[in-house]
Amino acid sequence: MSTSATDHPAIELVGLSKQFGRSWAVNNLSLRVPRGCTFGLIGPNGAGKSTTIRMLMGMLRPTLGWANVLGLDPLEQSVLVRQRVGYVPETHHAYRWMRVDQVIGFCRAAYTTWNDAVCDEMLRLFALDTRKKIKHLSKGMQVKLALLIAVAHEPELLVLDEPMAGLDPLAREEFLDGVLRTICERGQTVLFSTHSLDDVQRLADTVGILYEGQLLVHENIEQLLAETKRIRAVLRDAARPEYVPSGTIWQRIEGREWLLTLREFTPEKVERLRRQNAVDHVEVIDVGLEDLFKDFVKGRKAAS
Repeated sequence: MSTSATDHPAIELVGLSKQFGRSWAVNNLSLRVPRGCTFGLIGPNGAGKSTTIRMLMGMLRPTLGWANVLGLDPLEQSVLVRQRVGYVPETHHAYRWMRVDQVIGFCRAAYTTWNDAVCDEMLRLFALDTRKKIKHLSKGMQVKLALLIAVAHEPELLVLDEPMAGLDPLAREEFLDGVLRTICERGQTVLFSTHSLDDVQRLADTVGILYEGQLLVHENIEQLLAETKRIRAVLRDAARPEYVPSGTIWQRIEGREWLLTLREFTPEKVERLRRQNAVDHVEVIDVGLEDLFKDFVKGRKAAS
C-alpha cells in the first residue's frame, strides 16, 4: 500500500547531527512533529536551535542523520520545500536596494499560493511603507517584512527562528495574537524557536528543550506541566537524603531546605520520600515552563 504525502509528519529528524571542527552543534537529534501541531523549540544560546532549523530547511548538510519536511528531502527537493514552507531566519537577507513593494512583487511571483488579502492585511497591521527601500527600514520593520513574506503564501508549515527579535512590544503582541494565533487555529503546522517561554506556553501544543545539541525533552506542554512538580522538604538537623525519587531532574540542598524537581510525579513518590528520609515538612509546588526549563538545564549541567 502506498503512503500519501499527508501521512508523513510535518517534520521528522532522525539522528540529525552537525559537527563544526571538533564540536558537535547538534548531536543525534531525533524528533517528529505531527501536522497541525504548534511546536516551540527552546534552549540557551548556543544550544543548536538555529543549526537544527538550517538543516531542516536544507541550508546546511548534516554530518550524520537526515531530515524530512512534509514528506520531502530538504537537500534533494529544496525548491518544493521552499514552495510549501514559510521561513523566517534569525538574520534577514532581503535585497537592500529594493523597495518593500518590489520585494513583495518578487515573492508574489514565486508562489502560486500567494494570498493578496493576507498580504494587504499584514501591511496594514504592521504599518509597512511599501515605498521605502529595505536599507532604510529599521530592524523591526525588516522583521515585519520577513514575517509578511513567510505568511502571505499560506504555507503548510511555518518555521520561525527567533521571529519576535527586533519587534517592538505592540507589534509583537499584534503578530502573536493577530497572525500566529490565527495560523495555529487554522491547523497549519508551526515550528518556532524563541527565548520567550511565555510565548511557548501561550501558543505551542508541544515543546522541545535543546541543550548542547541534544534534545532533553519533547512533550505536550499541558502534560509536561501536569506531570512535573517541585518538592520542598525540610530536613532534620544534619540529615541528608537517603531516598531520591526516580525522575528527579534537579535538586539543591541549602541548609535544611531540600528542593527537587520531579518528572513523572506521583503522590506515591512523595509519600515514599516522606517515609524514607528524615524530613519534618514536605510541600508540593506547581512549576511554570520557565522554571521547569531552568531546572532541566541545571540538572544536565550538574550531571555533566
